[in-house]
Amino acid sequence: MNMILFMLILSISLSIILTMLNFWLAQMNPDSEKLSPYECGFDPLGSARLPFSIRFFLVAILFLLFDLEIALLLPLPWATQLESPMTTLIWTSTIILLLTLGLVYEWTQGGLEWAE
Repeated sequence: MNMILFMLILSISLSIILTMLNFWLAQMNPDSEKLSPYECGFDPLGSARLPFSIRFFLVAILFLLFDLEIALLLPLPWATQLESPMTTLIWTSTIILLLTLGLVYEWTQGGLEWAE
């Protein structure tokens, strides 16, 4: 009960402090230098809202997809100590086969090529 009360008082006081800080910082008026975009000390050369190629996002999503699927293989050293290591081998082979098929599909569709 003491821990719950302590956490409740701590969260309420932290909320009050953060709310007061928010109102206090909102009173400060930044000048034009603070509001301008920063580019290594130089004046901005153009708009910061230039469109990116969809290839950048595609490669980032592919990296995340393959990286997360590789994370499924991390518990393999412990999984080989189970009662049936053959099941572990079958699941590992299935995951690696799916990764390879996905990579081959993306490669044949031209998803990994930068120039068109």
